[in-house]
Amino acid sequence: MQMSKLTGAVLIAGLTVSALAGGTAFAQAKGDPVAGKKVFMRCVACHAVQPSAGPKMGPNLSGIAGRKAAAVQNFKYSAALKKANLKWDDATLDKWLAKPSAVVPGNSMAFAGLPNPADRANVIAYLKKPVP
Repeated sequence: MQMSKLTGAVLIAGLTVSALAGGTAFAQAKGDPVAGKKVFMRCVACHAVQPSAGPKMGPNLSGIAGRKAAAVQNFKYSAALKKANLKWDDATLDKWLAKPSAVVPGNSMAFAGLPNPADRANVIAYLKKPVP
């Protein structure tokens, strides 16, 4: 079977676009903790990430990645979040950071969300490995 030059060019162009799109999605999913720290500055009024810091208006987020939701000792969570039975994996954190009220209606977090997927990926990377 012989491929025409046009068919070959279309196939190569399609594979190139597919590879570039996949690379972009992977780069966004991985995130950058340094960029995430800058975005997280919007969160510091309510949350700390240093293990020795106590809760603020919101719970301390140190070690949140992989942890069960509503698990920080001595923090009063909403009934909705306690009942949600969530684990803070990357996918759940991403959805939560996009729009907390969509993930757990009735939660007490007063935050509209981060619409930019790259910002969310960067914050998740920062939460996993807070940089000084």
